[in-house]
Amino acid sequence: MKALFHVNELDRWAHALLNITNLLRDVGTGEVTVEVVANGPAVIAYRLGSDDALRQMDELHAKGVAFVACRNALQMQNIPEESLAPFVTVVPAGITEIVRKQAMGYAYIKP
Repeated sequence: MKALFHVNELDRWAHALLNITNLLRDVGTGEVTVEVVANGPAVIAYRLGSDDALRQMDELHAKGVAFVACRNALQMQNIPEESLAPFVTVVPAGITEIVRKQAMGYAYIKP
């Protein structure tokens, strides 16, 4: 299984992280590939020094979850890439990443 979580609103992170945790608990970490694409204001959560969500992301990353940030959104939010958590990968455009992953068979999930 492959799942793509799309988060573009800052207040949706708690719900998204709970969904991912539940998915991994249900099917097992070795049974699913998970990527989270953040764009819009949601990229703010990737900054070092952020709240509890960043700690949860780090724990999920240790279980194989990939976290991706949209460079366009980072620029719109005035967030330098070097201020992001080290587990975050930056792509030129989040929407392009979403389209690519869906073309690769990822299930699209918008918490």
